[in-house]
Amino acid sequence: MRADRVELSWDAAKSNWLVRIEAGEEVIRRHCAVSQNADEQTLRLAARKTVEDEGYETDLSQMTIRR
Repeated sequence: MRADRVELSWDAAKSNWLVRIEAGEEVIRRHCAVSQNADEQTLRLAARKTVEDEGYETDLSQMTIRR
């Protein structure tokens, strides 16, 4: 299955990155334990692994990172 949209944002309450996966009307939220000031490549790879663990495919260039 292909994810329509993947977004990463910092969750200050949990002190972790939140990966939000949208596929059609389904939205999955998973936390990812990566440093808050990790570089973009590290964040994209961590998000990709999270998306793949959920059984989805995604294009890394289409991922949105909100700091």
